[in-house]
Amino acid sequence: MQDYSGYGQPPSGPTMPMPPMPPRPPRRRVGALSYLLVALAAGALGAGSVVALYHPTASNTSQASPQPSSGALNPAPPSSAVPPQPGSASPSTSAGEQAIVNKVAPGLVIINTTLQYNSENAAATGMVINPDGLVLTNNHVIEDSTSITARTANGHQYQAKVVGYDVTGDIALIQLQGASGLTTVPIGNSSSLKTGDSVVGMGNAEGQNAIVPVTGQVTALNQTITAGDEGGSVTQETLHNMIQTNANIVSGDSGGPLANSAGQVIGMDTAGNDGGFAVQQNSSGYAIPIANALAVAQQIRQGQASSTVVIGYPPFMGVYIGQGSNSDPQAQAELQNGGSGSGFGGFGGNGNQNCYTSDRNLAAPANIANVNSGTLIIGTICGGPAMAAGMTAGSVITAVNGQAIGAPASLTGVVSKFKPGTTIKVSWVSPSGQRSTSSIKLTAGPPL
Repeated sequence: MQDYSGYGQPPSGPTMPMPPMPPRPPRRRVGALSYLLVALAAGALGAGSVVALYHPTASNTSQASPQPSSGALNPAPPSSAVPPQPGSASPSTSAGEQAIVNKVAPGLVIINTTLQYNSENAAATGMVINPDGLVLTNNHVIEDSTSITARTANGHQYQAKVVGYDVTGDIALIQLQGASGLTTVPIGNSSSLKTGDSVVGMGNAEGQNAIVPVTGQVTALNQTITAGDEGGSVTQETLHNMIQTNANIVSGDSGGPLANSAGQVIGMDTAGNDGGFAVQQNSSGYAIPIANALAVAQQIRQGQASSTVVIGYPPFMGVYIGQGSNSDPQAQAELQNGGSGSGFGGFGGNGNQNCYTSDRNLAAPANIANVNSGTLIIGTICGGPAMAAGMTAGSVITAVNGQAIGAPASLTGVVSKFKPGTTIKVSWVSPSGQRSTSSIKLTAGPPL
């Protein structure tokens, strides 16, 4: 959906200060990747990057680094079973299923996120893996989020910060601010799983704000799937070594546990077949083996960034940019407006607005800098570094630190190499033809 090249403000205290939202009702989506075994066509056009260059949805497309606390990452099973929050299990829950829920649910959190620059909210699930509030969940649960809250089984609500995430593995680690003494989920041995083993999936199904269990069996192991999120930046991703189950994993279960018959977590619910363009198949869901998820969480906790793992928040310039591989700004504008220059909103959809707090119906501007190559700015984000530097919609970024910039992907690639707080020199051409170079201090943006 979007790509961010910048955030409005850096994190400060338990939440990141954000400019006020426009007075329109936010949309709501619940976190769960839908899948096809071969391919999935998702609703968003552009893939997000680790840079916070925001790629707004094309106007004719339908809308639908904090330090982790100390303590052991691999939790021990809770010393005593704590009843799940009211409404966690349905009246039809069997005694055996309820016993598993009683062991696992006290270590679960219900996650709600605000995606301010998408004008959306989202809901999902997380697993407490450290008494001081480290929570394991999916990356697609926290992507694009400008604020995160998590509610524990005892009803206490916390603000959360992103510790780090792995886009390719769809794994994220968040920290509940001020948390201590939390119940952790009991961890099992995912390598001992066999086809036919009974499992119970749990999560905030359909965003009901309650933990709902579903039963099933393991139907296959070591599966490779292609999955996608209708609303997020990551339109499609390939996930490996997945646990396949016929338990009915649905939207909102993402980040929740897949537990064995002993009440131990052996997987993290990630993909179901109830959304997007997924088709009904014999299996209903997929989970990441818990050993794999905890290995990535350990890497994140140790601050070991890599080509796939991002620690903390990405850098943010605060501009909405175009999509595609074409370095011609006019071609980028056409793509943004549906390929014909007359899509929803059409050229000139930005009017005289100076900045934006969301990408709702954001179209390419009528006046574009007359240059042959560079990244077109569709709009600037209110309160962001780019706006402060004087960039406007219709400007074209031509260089960063003297390095020539062409297609939007090139700007994303260059900016992603820097950390929030770094000052870079950006050159651009305004719609009137004025050439400028300014020092811009990157802030912290939403995870992608």
